[in-house]
Amino acid sequence: MENYQVSNEIQIELTDEIAQGIYSNLVVVAHSSSEFIIDFVRLLPGTPKAKVKSRIILTPDNAKRLMMTLQDNIKLFDEQAKQGKNAPFGNLIPPLGGMAGQA
Repeated sequence: MENYQVSNEIQIELTDEIAQGIYSNLVVVAHSSSEFIIDFVRLLPGTPKAKVKSRIILTPDNAKRLMMTLQDNIKLFDEQAKQGKNAPFGNLIPPLGGMAGQA
């Protein structure tokens, strides 16, 4: 019988192009019964249109995982800010226009 080790480690590849990131200053979220759609938008002053730069489609379970991960990271960020390790994070910014996300 062969001995082998089962690993739960996932190798994630990050290309140079993706590592550069895409600037976004607006996020639009919509959902249906089976998916959440998150559009990352770049809105530039003085331009009549905003362009969607990236769209991510998630299952509801993965959207909840993303939400929890963001909450954990914001909490860590705030704790570090209190210790002077990074720039302070102000009050939360409400969604633009009070739009509810629905598809």
